[in-house]
Amino acid sequence: MEQSPSSVKPLDIQDVLIGVFLVTVTALVILAEWTGGAVWQGFAAIGFMLFVVAATPKAGWSGIAFAVAGFALFIWALITRSDWLAITEHALSSAAFIAAFFTALTWLRNASASSTAINVCGRFLAEQPPGRRYATLTVGSHLFSIILNYGSIALLGNLAEASARREPNEEIRGHRIRRMLLAIQRGFVSTLPWSPLTFSVAISTSLVPGASWADAVGYCVVSALILAGLGWALDAIFKPRLSVPSSPRPKPNGTWDSLLPLLALLAILVLSVGALQLATGIRAVGVVMVVVPIISASWIALQNFGDRPIARTLSQATQYLVRDLPGYRSELLLLTMAGFIGTLGAKLVAPLFAASGYDLTVIPGWLILVALVWLIPITGQIGMNPILSVSLIAPLLPKATEIGVTPAAITTALTAGWAVSGASSPFAATNLLVGNIARVRASHVGIVWNGAYTVLSALVLSAWVAFIASL
Repeated sequence: MEQSPSSVKPLDIQDVLIGVFLVTVTALVILAEWTGGAVWQGFAAIGFMLFVVAATPKAGWSGIAFAVAGFALFIWALITRSDWLAITEHALSSAAFIAAFFTALTWLRNASASSTAINVCGRFLAEQPPGRRYATLTVGSHLFSIILNYGSIALLGNLAEASARREPNEEIRGHRIRRMLLAIQRGFVSTLPWSPLTFSVAISTSLVPGASWADAVGYCVVSALILAGLGWALDAIFKPRLSVPSSPRPKPNGTWDSLLPLLALLAILVLSVGALQLATGIRAVGVVMVVVPIISASWIALQNFGDRPIARTLSQATQYLVRDLPGYRSELLLLTMAGFIGTLGAKLVAPLFAASGYDLTVIPGWLILVALVWLIPITGQIGMNPILSVSLIAPLLPKATEIGVTPAAITTALTAGWAVSGASSPFAATNLLVGNIARVRASHVGIVWNGAYTVLSALVLSAWVAFIASL
């Protein structure tokens, strides 16, 4: 049923400005990536500052706190550094890149929200029988996460929770919800080391000199297999002992064919990004910001193929611009300011670090890589967003050649640590989402439910990055 004009919420001019600023920043960042023109980066930095001014008054407390911290850091740079303008512009460009990457990826999430095929596929995965439920949900969540990012946890998690709630026995229901949600979360976490559509890969490759997704993806896929495989192994080995037998479950609605649209979309996306990067030499993240909006618009048009596809695509794009995208203002302000604070903070700390006399080049390269796997999740326990910690740590690292490793090895270690932090930090969005669905605290999810998984994953990933360092 169509809404009457009186039931439609009137446009907020501040929201419209936020949407316009973000889309403009995205276009400018794309131009900078594809032309190499510094002028476009400068304009993108200005656009980002306009977004901050428009978004901060209506953002949540955490976003506002990060904005205030970023401004304080800028004042410190202004007072203490003669090159304050250059390092501030660099930090603003990094934040603008995060804003652009988020805007492009969220458009894909928006397109998926109207897809019947995606919902049918999600429901089929959530209703799988116990014998194959964990593995199916892990693989399904991994595939969904490539497209939907955190939206995959919300979609599959709510479907899984609704399915589990039909179990009459409270004991069985509690175990089932926990195991299903952990399978979904760990499926998402396993995308963080390798997917070019994640912040972990986009930011790590942009901060490590000489790094590229194409060079690191082979190593990073192994990291993903480790994370997914360990989750499945722990679930299989430590199955809960029930005091009562479980009741038989009905067969899931649908067939495996319901996964075909998702697999086709993923194939198109990955092949398009890979082929275009090889053809142009543009960084994978720059290619992603072009390919994803095109695929998103095409997907919406295909969903409405028999009913004014162009008009409906334009209508949904407009709604995304003026309503949906501004709704992420708090989350986006926090992410972008974390990047700004980390990048500017690294520039300010670097001279102090050099003056301290510490020389990281005397430390074996494999040990530095192992330290990254542990340091990022440790900082996550005290509330540091991985974007902040990686943006702060990565610029302080020696060049890969100085410690006898490759840029791909450093990228693998950074993304591995990022993934472990996603599974363990009480402040991570993954644990907040799972805790909200399961009705438990995020700290309970990260520390109790994922405690053994976190430690074991960090140990195995440490061995993996140490092995890469020896190659």
